[in-house]
Amino acid sequence: MKTTRYFREQVLRKRPYIREEWCERILANPIDRAVQPDGRIRWWGTVPEFGNRALRVVTLADGETVHNAFPDRDFEASS
Repeated sequence: MKTTRYFREQVLRKRPYIREEWCERILANPIDRAVQPDGRIRWWGTVPEFGNRALRVVTLADGETVHNAFPDRDFEASS
């Protein structure tokens, strides 16, 4: 999995409970996806090992380089 320096040095340090395999799984099979105005892409999925909570994974515009990941308490799937 490709990641940014920010993801490796900041995100995983601040949120050590996040597993890279969760991010990979969400990118492979998201339940929702949205493009931000800056071109980055938001991907959502639920993680059974994390109490079925929603996790938002943000990639660069290439759709594969992970830049951020965090639990998303406000997630509601779009129709």
